[in-house]
Amino acid sequence: MSGDLGAGKTTLARGILRGLGYEGKVKSPTYNLIELYKISRLYFYHFDFYRFNDPIEWEEAGFREYFNADAVCLVEWPEKAGGLLPRADLQFFFHITETDRNVEIQANTEAGRRCLEHWQALSSP
Repeated sequence: MSGDLGAGKTTLARGILRGLGYEGKVKSPTYNLIELYKISRLYFYHFDFYRFNDPIEWEEAGFREYFNADAVCLVEWPEKAGGLLPRADLQFFFHITETDRNVEIQANTEAGRRCLEHWQALSSP
């Protein structure tokens, strides 16, 4: 998820977790870098790389092992990890205008395309 501070990235993460049935507190991982949520058999990791000054910090933090087929990784400020992150299924771009906020969603993989198509089908009348 990319966008300015206060654009709504953590709010979206909170909404996704609520949609998955998580009822506990959802906080921004800005200072911890990562928050883990265990939902049934799903491992949901919420990362925030805002404080990274160099992409190598992602590698040194040992986060690579979290990005696997058994987990959902939601990343705020992925650009701070440079090109070291695995390819995202979906990318969210948050834009703040004078009157509102917009989110652009881009699918980068087949799984991402299927997910986006499913959401579009749900939102069609």
